Amino acid sequence: MQVILLERVEKLGTIGDEVSVKNGFARNYLFPKGKALLANAANRARFEAEREIIEKRNAEAREAAAREGETLDGESFILIRAAGETGQLYGSVQARDISDAAKDAGYKVARSQVRLDQPIKTIGVHDVEIRLHAEVAVTIRVNVARTRDEAERQAAGEDILETLQAEQREADAERAGEMAEAQAEMADQMAPEGEED
Repeated sequence: MQVILLERVEKLGTIGDEVSVKNGFARNYLFPKGKALLANAANRARFEAEREIIEKRNAEAREAAAREGETLDGESFILIRAAGETGQLYGSVQARDISDAAKDAGYKVARSQVRLDQPIKTIGVHDVEIRLHAEVAVTIRVNVARTRDEAERQAAGEDILETLQAEQREADAERAGEMAEAQAEMADQMAPEGEED
């Protein structure tokens, strides 16, 4: 289906471009969101007549997004989640969770504006892109931790996963040492009394 874009659409084109898209994408996304018109003679004429108004409206929306982006860019949000000893989350952090955290902090971030290729499944500090407008994107930091204390340590630069792994290795080495001692003690007890070294 041929459509005329009324605003810049990522991976498609900019205002006024005539592009070919799948029917479902046009009917379910582009048309209802007011991002495109069906490419026919009447709509081409309508677009040309309203082009200045459309471009002005888009410029205003871009400027508003850029202003909000200035305050949002580089912000850090803490999300407390349950996780195992290896740092794997019981569940995951989705775009909705990040959007809610930003809203709680006073920002207007819709779930659809959060660009998350896949859900976050480990504790740590993750950079996430927020697309406020087709031409305005900012990056925020999402600090996923099990406790506020862990979040503060991560924010200070500590790699909690590395710390957890080091603690686990230390505990494993300690257990292995205890087991070796117990086996040696058992061997001493089982050896006949006359065969002492």
